Amino acid sequence: MSPPSPRPLWAGRTLALAGIVLVAFNLRTAVASLSPILGHLEAEMPLTPAVVGFLGMLPPLCYAVFGVMTPAVAKRLGLEPTLVVALLALSAGLVGRGLAGSAFWLVAASAVTFAAIGVGNVLLPPLVKRYFPDRIGLVTTIYVTAMSFSTFAPPLIAVPVAETAGWRVSLGEWALIAAISLVPWIAMLVHPRAAPAEALPEQADPGLLRHALRSPLAWSLMIVFAVSGFNAYAAFAWLPAILHDVAGVAPAEAGALLGLYAAMGLPAGLIVPLIASRFGKVRLLVAIAVAVLATGYLGLLLVPGSATSLWVALIGTGQLLFPLTLVLINLRTRTHAGSVALSGFVQSGGYLIVAIGPLVVGLLHEWTDGWTLPILVLLASAVPAAIAGRVVARPRYLEDDRAP
Repeated sequence: MSPPSPRPLWAGRTLALAGIVLVAFNLRTAVASLSPILGHLEAEMPLTPAVVGFLGMLPPLCYAVFGVMTPAVAKRLGLEPTLVVALLALSAGLVGRGLAGSAFWLVAASAVTFAAIGVGNVLLPPLVKRYFPDRIGLVTTIYVTAMSFSTFAPPLIAVPVAETAGWRVSLGEWALIAAISLVPWIAMLVHPRAAPAEALPEQADPGLLRHALRSPLAWSLMIVFAVSGFNAYAAFAWLPAILHDVAGVAPAEAGALLGLYAAMGLPAGLIVPLIASRFGKVRLLVAIAVAVLATGYLGLLLVPGSATSLWVALIGTGQLLFPLTLVLINLRTRTHAGSVALSGFVQSGGYLIVAIGPLVVGLLHEWTDGWTLPILVLLASAVPAAIAGRVVARPRYLEDDRAP
């Protein structure tokens, strides 16, 4: 079947494009807006390192659980109604975080928030496929860029807003964007045009999933994905506190450095898939990621007060493992069914591992009353990435060693 002929991006689908971009901008704000202002929250409610670590593990845990559930729900309700429900829950969760009066309610509201984001993560690709089958690459790049901005913008403004208007406004203000994101989707439900064919989130073939359980390639790719997420979510939960304690930076500067960490993912997301797909330099990319992670963490351990921005930027560059994993899911499969199965295995299993990162870092910090051991654990996480990277760098496909 020949691909659909391209037509102008805005032609008859302006609301869909605006809705996709707005939803994408909501997918990381809640993750990145909390840790820079933890000190403000702790002035009103007790937050132990274990609680902060649990808050840090909630995003990947919810992504894994609700990512698995979403295809069945969308099949019953439809893409747009499911997304509207998720955006309503997201708005309520973000408001609830701003109104939380105790650690329990903060955790509960955060769970609602990240569950809604987990649904949005799964729904965006099929929405792009449904409304923009002729512009999948372009619209995917647009919404991934919006996600990147939603990752590094909140840390830059969280502390200034908290200091001028209070931490409740700093946390709850993102509900406004979530509410605005409802407008185009409700408009399309109220005044539907001739709808394109439904493109529902796909569920993996059980036979291929069972094969992935026995595949060294699948396990290795999951390890690379997990190392990337383990470091990323530990950073979003703890990096401002680490920088404040070991490098002596002020809270506003720590928030800005977290923004720098997040911003390093933008060029990686644009460049890494191109290098991996066109030039096949997977082994080189893994080596670069391992080297920059190790150098950045060693810098924080040995000379944290000198070139702090450099150490943070290097650790952030290690995020290149994330887009590398996503592109390898397609590069290491021969069939569409294989891609769906490998993606489900890598992301569902990987996010379960990722979820323990913030909690482990928090518990180690509480146990040792310092950051040396947590940083050493993060440094050591680069080792399994290096080992698994040798496997995923081989030009082999998931389906090749499947029994006939």
